[in-house]
Amino acid sequence: MAVYNFILPGRTIAVNGFRSLLNSRVLSRYRSNNTTDHQKEEQNESSNKETEEEYEKKTKTKILTASMNFVPELGWSRQAISAGAESIGYPGIIHGMFPNGGAELVAHFYSTCNSELNNILKEKYGTIQTGPVIKLEDRSEPIYFAVETRLRMIIPYKKNWPQAIALMTLPPNVPTALANLVTLVDDICYYAGDRSVDINWYTKRVVLAGIYKSTELYMLQDNSEDHKQTWSFLKRRMEDASQLQRIISATSDLQHPEQTLKQAKEIANATIITARNILGLNWHR
Repeated sequence: MAVYNFILPGRTIAVNGFRSLLNSRVLSRYRSNNTTDHQKEEQNESSNKETEEEYEKKTKTKILTASMNFVPELGWSRQAISAGAESIGYPGIIHGMFPNGGAELVAHFYSTCNSELNNILKEKYGTIQTGPVIKLEDRSEPIYFAVETRLRMIIPYKKNWPQAIALMTLPPNVPTALANLVTLVDDICYYAGDRSVDINWYTKRVVLAGIYKSTELYMLQDNSEDHKQTWSFLKRRMEDASQLQRIISATSDLQHPEQTLKQAKEIANATIITARNILGLNWHR
């Protein structure tokens, strides 16, 4: 049984599960890079024959995309999905295609934003991962840019974002929320030029996930102009993490991997607790 130490809002996450998902993420990336020309040809041929499953998936994506226009008014709900379906010519009762209701709408938003950020980072920093090894200090700018850019995508839905958080902390939805978070932090680290292959590969992503989630929480109560206080909070958390990373890098060769992971988990937990205190939240679930 995994020990839960890393925290999503309102829930805890198994660090072992986080590591497993990160491993899967890397394997998927390398497998896709090693696809042969023959396999690509087969994929192109099969793509011309749209299956019923693919048609349903495209239909659901269209509906969920249209439904985002109604989230500010109707929240992350079946009502928003029904309104979205009707706006593009489908009957409102088609929301039955979405058994998880509003949670599917949140998951769609998460994955869409992650894909959008990936494209932005690829265009802006695409050459970093193929260039010389980047020093820790030089990676802070692209990481800061990526986190701020991703968080700004939430701002139009800020009023209803606590509802989205609540939905994704329900037990059936935690794996999806975790997978989306893993994708996010891995993409950010990748385009920031992180090519470490030791235990630091995991610790950097665990710490970055903690920074992202704590800043997200802070942003919910920030009413400053253009959320300036949020970006200051983000900068402070990144400075704290940079100091921790230097310590980890200097000591990781001298201690057991589990001890290094423990350091990362402790700083991630401390970051979340800081955000809780600032928000005046107290979760004991």
